[in-house]
Amino acid sequence: MTLRGTISPDKPLLVVALEEEAQHFPDDLPILLLGVGKVNAGIRMAEVLAHTKPSEIINIGTAGGLATGIDGIHDIGTVMQHDLNDDVLFELVNRYFGQPITLKDGPVLATGDNFVTDPVKHSELSQRAQMVDMEGYAVVVAAQRAGVPVRLIKIVSDDANAASIRTWKETVEDNSRLLGDWIRTNLL
Repeated sequence: MTLRGTISPDKPLLVVALEEEAQHFPDDLPILLLGVGKVNAGIRMAEVLAHTKPSEIINIGTAGGLATGIDGIHDIGTVMQHDLNDDVLFELVNRYFGQPITLKDGPVLATGDNFVTDPVKHSELSQRAQMVDMEGYAVVVAAQRAGVPVRLIKIVSDDANAASIRTWKETVEDNSRLLGDWIRTNLL
């Protein structure tokens, strides 16, 4: 876990998966680098929230676009897990373990431990969500369990398709600049 700055109860905590996404973020707010995936995000969030509580947690970073023509920065409304078959779990033990979480009105983000490049998976997910990432759901669950307000701010970095790896690499620096500008405009 890498933490830039000091977490305090009077400031929001920015959480992001990778240093590449945060390279142009201002140093005025603490930044927690989570690593990639739900497990890394959940563990690091729990470690931090066990010791200190910021005023708010903002998971800010890149996401793949699932909806045709979606681009820009979005304040996520609902987050869901796309790689947990909660309906089967309900059938087995009569309870759910990972239902979608609604934060506000806005686009739906599907979180899973796969960098989506497959057209079949893209098509399936696009029926339920507008964007896809790998950490958002875990961040929300950890923040809510700790009683800390949480927001997901995502910039569409690619189209969640076969070209996504190349596209993400080519756009990550520009996307970091745009997210840094969003932070300066909306949080400072």
